[in-house]
Amino acid sequence: MLRSMARAQTFSIAGERVRPGESKDVRLEISETYTGDKICIPLRVMRAKKPGPTIFITAAIHGDEVNGTGIIHDFLFGETVALKCGTLVLAPVVNVFGFETHERYLPDRRDLNRSFPGSKKGSLAGRIANTLMTELVDKCDYGIDLHTAAAQRTNFPNIRADLTNPDARRLAEAFGCIMVVDGKGPLGSFRRESTRRGCPTIILEAGEPCKVEPSVLQIGTQGIRNVLSSLGMIDEPQVRPPFLAKVRKMQWVRATVGGILKFHVSPGDFVEADQAIATNYSIMGVEQNVLLSPNNGIILGMATMPAVKPGEPICNVATLTAQQLKRYRSKLQQAQADPHAQAQSDLATSVDVVEA
Repeated sequence: MLRSMARAQTFSIAGERVRPGESKDVRLEISETYTGDKICIPLRVMRAKKPGPTIFITAAIHGDEVNGTGIIHDFLFGETVALKCGTLVLAPVVNVFGFETHERYLPDRRDLNRSFPGSKKGSLAGRIANTLMTELVDKCDYGIDLHTAAAQRTNFPNIRADLTNPDARRLAEAFGCIMVVDGKGPLGSFRRESTRRGCPTIILEAGEPCKVEPSVLQIGTQGIRNVLSSLGMIDEPQVRPPFLAKVRKMQWVRATVGGILKFHVSPGDFVEADQAIATNYSIMGVEQNVLLSPNNGIILGMATMPAVKPGEPICNVATLTAQQLKRYRSKLQQAQADPHAQAQSDLATSVDVVEA
């Protein structure tokens, strides 16, 4: 909180000063075109009159992951955000290169989310990462980074955070997802390096790339409001999920032979050990084998492409105990109005699901 109080009167970003009680759109320069024109990340900076925490919310670090962009868009154009204290910095599109071309990566084919903390004299990815660390992360107390699954996959909404960090754990618990995956994150990832730098950051993983999905928007916008409420930045009650499961172990079920899959589960489904996940058929419809869940758990992510080769990932199962499985399944069934229950239904339309 000392860092927040020090910024009470002055907050500058991208060379622009934003005063208490002011909201301003600014552009953070990150690179140049071949013709020397500036390439910038658009930012919305919102400041309350009273001092308080400073938090960033970023989306589309992978340029095709536009669910996060939609979440920030809905957050801004939904109910009026009345900040009681503190500063909010919103970046709906970080990877403007990939966003323009509907691609995950930067033009140099590097993954921006594996390039942090970056370097002033490094690659394009390294320079952008360095700018984000110095211009955004170093000026904030907390962060939320919004993601989706990679191409031809979908993720059931879940929060990922380093729960050994008390502040990151606080954000993760406040967000309101039913699943929190504990871990520091991959080397070079934005949230790992931001947390290490003293700005505890969590990520939301939800839905598919190249889509804006309604139930994901609802979970994301409410999650942001929950976090702001937990930090005392807005006067709103926090919306609690039906349950909060913290998991550390996840395991991908992979194809053993090439073929066409018929799925027996969808994102967010609870599964028991040795339950049928998918059946693999030859191109002529002859059954080849049945893929089974390795443990009790919940389907956290899965492929949306039914054509597979040996070794390709099919379903990502987050491990639960038998007691957790029974309790959580019952609670979600009783909370059909909850957006997570709606997400189970919505995300299932991306895959061909049939009974085993």
